[in-house]
Amino acid sequence: MLDKLNIVKQRFDEVGDLIIQPDIIADQKRYIQLNKEYKDLKQIVDKRAEYMTLLDNQKEAKDIIADGGDPEMVEMAELQLEEVEGKLPDLEEEIRFLLIPKSPEDSKNAVVEVRAGTGGDEASIFAGDLYRMYTKYCESKGWSVSLVDYNEGTAGGFKEVIFEVNGEDVYGTLKFEAGVHRVQRVPQTETQGRVHTSAATVIVLPEAEEFDVELDMSEVRIERTTSTGPGGQSVNTTYSAIKLHHEPTGMIVSCQDQKSSHKNLEKALKVLRSRLYEMELAKKEAADSEKRKSMVSTGDRSAKIRTYNYPQGRVTDHRIGLTLYDLSNIMNGDIQKIIDELQLAENTEKLKENSELI
Repeated sequence: MLDKLNIVKQRFDEVGDLIIQPDIIADQKRYIQLNKEYKDLKQIVDKRAEYMTLLDNQKEAKDIIADGGDPEMVEMAELQLEEVEGKLPDLEEEIRFLLIPKSPEDSKNAVVEVRAGTGGDEASIFAGDLYRMYTKYCESKGWSVSLVDYNEGTAGGFKEVIFEVNGEDVYGTLKFEAGVHRVQRVPQTETQGRVHTSAATVIVLPEAEEFDVELDMSEVRIERTTSTGPGGQSVNTTYSAIKLHHEPTGMIVSCQDQKSSHKNLEKALKVLRSRLYEMELAKKEAADSEKRKSMVSTGDRSAKIRTYNYPQGRVTDHRIGLTLYDLSNIMNGDIQKIIDELQLAENTEKLKENSELI
């Protein structure tokens, strides 16, 4: 492990020298990449320093005990050795997880799309519940949420809602939410009191920067329309809503949240880039036969990942067999405990894959 940590320290020093070079600062893409790498490496380098201190204390205590001199010094050394050897296994485990290669996408912001699935009006209401759950969770993390586009359900909620999330390591956290979410409850529209099953699909895209995707604007047709839905303040009377048609893929992206046509265009382009970026990532993953054997964060949109059972107050994540009887708090945005377990499962899997490197 020390050899691996020393290589990381060497790279950390190299990156520290690079990010102050004028030619690197002038190259925005390279500068951003190196700054991110420096920040990630610093976490490991700080743990390396902590690890080195413990190893030094361990050696010092063993030397004093082996010397067998002053009994009082030996007793203190034995206590020190016991303390050090109690801390080392946990620290080594923490370092092993930190040494797992991270996906470069994990640090990106995210675009989240929630769509009502089977279940009619109840599915739209559930999609609205999920949107509320995610906005509350993001607020608790100090992340900002910005609505991009929505299509309201006839009985409430959304047939579709798209929003951006900006903050630290957003995609690496929210990617676990991608898939089919199922709800079992008595619908608001049901008079007989029977439990129905409805579903909504969640798609999580890593937000693409301009230098991640080269978008040829000659292949994009821009359509300007008036906004639909709740209006006021000229939103519904001016041609501020934007619809983009990407000719090569047939992809259509809409944005009507902002009063400004320019801001809506900016948001719509961001979503389009992110969808195209995800398509390229999917191709790369498909080309690698060993890639993503796990169902933990596959992003498979047809995979049923979680069930929310209201009569039992239960939430079950089917990928890791986790069941929590805390539905009310979870629907109020307290999903961190689920994400922690999913991250642990993924990291444990990655640790096995990369054990030969550590």
